[in-house]
Amino acid sequence: MKKEVRTAVFDEELRLEAYRFEGIVQPFPNHFHEYYVVGFLEDGERELSCKKREYTVRRGDVLLFNPGDNHACVQSGQGALDYRGFNIAKEVMLDLAEEITGKRELPGFTRNVICDEEVTCYLRPLHEKVMKGSSEFEKEEDLFFLLSLLIQRYGQPFEECIPECWEEIARACAFMKRNYGERIYLDQICRHAGLGRSTLLRAFMQSRGVTPYSYLQNIRIGKAKKLLEQGIPPVHVALQTGFSDQSHFTHYFKQFIGLAPGAYQDIFKHAGP
Repeated sequence: MKKEVRTAVFDEELRLEAYRFEGIVQPFPNHFHEYYVVGFLEDGERELSCKKREYTVRRGDVLLFNPGDNHACVQSGQGALDYRGFNIAKEVMLDLAEEITGKRELPGFTRNVICDEEVTCYLRPLHEKVMKGSSEFEKEEDLFFLLSLLIQRYGQPFEECIPECWEEIARACAFMKRNYGERIYLDQICRHAGLGRSTLLRAFMQSRGVTPYSYLQNIRIGKAKKLLEQGIPPVHVALQTGFSDQSHFTHYFKQFIGLAPGAYQDIFKHAGP
């Protein structure tokens, strides 16, 4: 079996994270991110579930996830996953989209899985440059042309990609975002939403694509990433973000991000002020 290798870097000039996973057999549970993901399968085959649709993704496929797109994947076939990916924060994407389109509005990708050779021609070389720490401005050109293609061919205003969210679910989400660092009970969420358990769970899944508990864990992981980037020790991050202990925190972080908290923090240790 191919040795498992996980590598990640943060490019200060482009302001994005780049990941390279090799020999991965780990399944990723249903989750979402608060940033954009642009990924490329170098090798392997996966069964992907995204926004109530099922895909078989193979070598050469490009993955596009908007912030909030719930997705999960498991290995299929014999080949382990070999993956390259970029994580792009919404504020960074907003700046790039304004440069590309002249409009200061977030794009929303209409497709989650594409096979586009021209897109790949920019994506793969750009990823290699970032992983090698290139300081040449060629990588800025590659990023510009990559996103120009993606927005032109697969983009629409981001607001049109967001599923309808009822007022009660919005209140439930706001409550969890305010109180993610504390122990939260389902009954509390129900009271703030003004819904019974059964109705809340059905409506939440329909609106967000994940359960309230999974949504809360995603919020906690997102907050944890920001604290780790600031150099706060993982043991303190676990306590500040509502996890019962560091083991519990590490388990969820690696499930959702693909790296242990310490390994994720390492990519920011040499970043400038």
